[in-house]
Amino acid sequence: MKTLRDILLLCVLPLLASCAHEPQWQRDEGMAWGTTYHITYAAPASLHDSVRAVMRAVELSVSPFEPASRISAVNAGRTDTLDAMLASLVEVSQRVCRESGGAFDPTVMPLVDLWGFGPAARGSEPSQAMIDSARRAVGILECSVDAAGRFVRKHPDTRLDFSAIAKGMGVDAVAAMLRRNGVDRYMVEIGGEVAVGGMNPRGDLWRIQIDAPVDDPGGMRHERMRVLPLDSGMCVATSGNYRNYRTLADGTRAGHIISPLTGRPAMSAVLSATVVAPSCMLADALATASMVMEPDSALAMCSRVRVAQVILAVAAPPDTFRIITQYDYPQKYPRISQCRDVPLARKIGKQAYYTSQSDVPTLRAVTL
Repeated sequence: MKTLRDILLLCVLPLLASCAHEPQWQRDEGMAWGTTYHITYAAPASLHDSVRAVMRAVELSVSPFEPASRISAVNAGRTDTLDAMLASLVEVSQRVCRESGGAFDPTVMPLVDLWGFGPAARGSEPSQAMIDSARRAVGILECSVDAAGRFVRKHPDTRLDFSAIAKGMGVDAVAAMLRRNGVDRYMVEIGGEVAVGGMNPRGDLWRIQIDAPVDDPGGMRHERMRVLPLDSGMCVATSGNYRNYRTLADGTRAGHIISPLTGRPAMSAVLSATVVAPSCMLADALATASMVMEPDSALAMCSRVRVAQVILAVAAPPDTFRIITQYDYPQKYPRISQCRDVPLARKIGKQAYYTSQSDVPTLRAVTL
């Protein structure tokens, strides 16, 4: 005869088993690729091992700082065969190179080294003759990948450096792994590049802080410029020169983003560029290209590619910056047009926020 205790156990055990399979909020964070990562997701169990496995796979493919990586082998001439990750990076890079008029090019590695930012960095400012010599090997559009997956380079000295978009690709790869494991609510952040899915733990849109372009070589200051609510499936990437630069002998600063068009650190009014798109790798590439371009050209490029949003922090005399925001939500917000002109401004401290007249009625609907 069953006791009351047995009956209670029969009732409670199925409930406990059911609860054990309910998604719980998991958190994974640490260091990877010389930066930090923070991942939050709802799953029945931790996926830490899978997260680390994906990150290691990305590192072994695309990191020029990892001697055992495929890209290191390709650059050293030990092989000319690309893996799937590298082939995808070449494809996206060629697309963005065309759209940007050559402002984005992952074959700038010889120039990156010349200016002291690569794995074979020099310690002094290069001469113009050295720059001209290195530029002969630059040109991703003059490279190709044949049917067998072999990389055909422009010049014997052509080398690949996908540092500008590797973090974005890593974010995409981790997010894809989470989705394969049935996770539809997540936030993946690696080195400031972010992908989100579903709603956050409060049941609201994920909200991502965009830092102001504050002079901070140590990368420790995070002053808020804007907070972006992101729809599910969206990614955001930001590029800027305000944290990674070298001071030259004459006291001037050389930012780490090298212009393929001049062979020198990019000199543009754009202080930082933030791009929102369905692919973090694409957003990363477009943000980097925007740093080399003038604001109008960067906005036009992003409009052609049809990203969801682009935010440029642009230097404004004497000691301020203005924020130019352009939206392209053809399905959700069809009335929002490109932000071509900047006739309106409201001052907040030393920041000037600009929008176009046509955006004023609808900006409140999509920004904080």
